[in-house]
Amino acid sequence: MSVSADYPITLESPFTTLPELLALHAQHRASHPALIQDDRQLTYAELDAQVNRAAAALQRDGLQPGDSIAICAANSIPYAILFLAALRAGMVVAPLAPSSTPDSLITMLGDSAAKLFFVDQPVDQALQAVASRIEVPLLSLDDSRPEAGFSQWLGNTPPSPVALTPDTLFNVIYSSGTTGEPKGIVHNHLMRWSHIQRGLAFGYGPDCVTLMSTPLYSNTTLVSFLPTIGLGGTLVLMGKFDARKYLELAQEHGATHTMLVPVQYQRIMAREDFDQYDLSSFKVKFSTSAPFHGELKADILARWHAGLAAWWSSMA
Repeated sequence: MSVSADYPITLESPFTTLPELLALHAQHRASHPALIQDDRQLTYAELDAQVNRAAAALQRDGLQPGDSIAICAANSIPYAILFLAALRAGMVVAPLAPSSTPDSLITMLGDSAAKLFFVDQPVDQALQAVASRIEVPLLSLDDSRPEAGFSQWLGNTPPSPVALTPDTLFNVIYSSGTTGEPKGIVHNHLMRWSHIQRGLAFGYGPDCVTLMSTPLYSNTTLVSFLPTIGLGGTLVLMGKFDARKYLELAQEHGATHTMLVPVQYQRIMAREDFDQYDLSSFKVKFSTSAPFHGELKADILARWHAGLAAWWSSMA
């Protein structure tokens, strides 16, 4: 099956990259919403242009294919742009958890061999105690550092094209570190292509609207993020989870897909006004990362009509 009736790349292809698919969406459905957060929206044409600017900036700063960058911040449109730009430039993304201790962040920063470190203001403040140990340039995704803000950092020339292969590294995802220091789990582009291919089986496609409230540093989130962008859908980002706001966004945008951890489902279902929201647009809901008790599942299936897929892995 093709991504769209007019697209030259099919999902049966042995290998296609996310940056290639993004460029196709920008060409074939330029005005379709790609990213939405609060009052900001980017179409696929706008997203592709921003990704090119960020990829060009990475190359301008001397990074080469195979180099890595680290990101530690809440979900945001600049975060998504940067992630996709690094991939387009053939680089490896190490998304780090803002909840990590400063010492752990320094350890992961060194382990990933990141050449640039992107943060937001809360993380920047938390790192002040270990600032002298950060040996790479630090930039702010939310422009909280006027001298090193993302908006000013973006390039203005097209990036040099980079050929990506199935074995090209995609990301380094760090484990929770519950039994020691966090360990980096490396994925390549072929593995991530398989996630996009599998998306059709769960109803992802050009008309899907994914409401994303889990953090981008988690593999759990990427499993939902990748097929949404890869198949030309719309991604609605939440910087911070709030049950009432989640329900409002789901109704406003007609969300069809979501990935939530069990405690988020619990908070949503516990709201007295839950049944007042129109959630009929949902096709599939996902859950992972923690035990999912039967009583909660039964409540969701009874009152939130749509498919529910749940699995638990300590590596999620």
